[in-house]
Amino acid sequence: MELPVQHSAPETSDWIRRLGRMGLITKGVLYCLLGTLAFLAAFHFDGHSTEETDRGGVLRAVRDLPAGNLLLAAIALGLLCYCAWRGFQAFGNTEGKEKDAKGWAARLRYFFSGLTYAAVAVLAIRLLFSDSGKKDSQQALAQNLLDKPMGQALAYAAAAIFFVTGIYQFYYAFRGKYRKHAGAGSFKPGGRVLLLAGMIGYCARGAVWLLIGFLFGRAALHTRAAEAGDTSRAFNLLQQGDYGSWLLAAVGLGLVCYGLFNFIRARYDRLQGKTR
Repeated sequence: MELPVQHSAPETSDWIRRLGRMGLITKGVLYCLLGTLAFLAAFHFDGHSTEETDRGGVLRAVRDLPAGNLLLAAIALGLLCYCAWRGFQAFGNTEGKEKDAKGWAARLRYFFSGLTYAAVAVLAIRLLFSDSGKKDSQQALAQNLLDKPMGQALAYAAAAIFFVTGIYQFYYAFRGKYRKHAGAGSFKPGGRVLLLAGMIGYCARGAVWLLIGFLFGRAALHTRAAEAGDTSRAFNLLQQGDYGSWLLAAVGLGLVCYGLFNFIRARYDRLQGKTR
């Protein structure tokens, strides 16, 4: 009886892994900054408000630091590395995904993740030369959809995508899917703390996506793009509820945890699959 033939493939190149590590570190920095700004805005420390807790606000906060333009350029470069790494995952299949529905769905997620951070990289580059980038990207998306034929249906579909993304973050957290990214770090002293940071981080990220989905759904319902919003609008909505400041502070700390988990992933995740 003949055994099934196993097709081996070369491992991911070292330089592709380096792109991934640089990208994850940059992503971690951005989420740590976003979470910190959200926490400060929760209690209005030093005049901080939720208006500056979108991606433009985070990048402007970096630019305002000593040697800010240099730091902003480094962030733009790191984000481009992240986009390139996701591109190799999506189009080069460096994770060795099967050519089935599940595999194609994963590669599609890689593609859209890269696309999302490509937009942030472009914004960072624009901020190096001007103070542009204050327009709410979710409002712009809502307006573009609502202006099209069947625009309201398209806007509802976009809101559903945001909701599904948020729910998936909670699924990823509670099913322990994130653990594979911690690699050997989970076995080191304090490994449980590292994993807890990952779980909290993914839950916080899921909450933010759900809030953005709610805002987008409300914009679709009332056919008013102005009701959609980015993270700053989501945080403002969260802050308005009962114990809103405490909830916003908790989400802010959760986003810092997510940022820290990206550092853990950059250090311990093998970022290695097979190309097909």
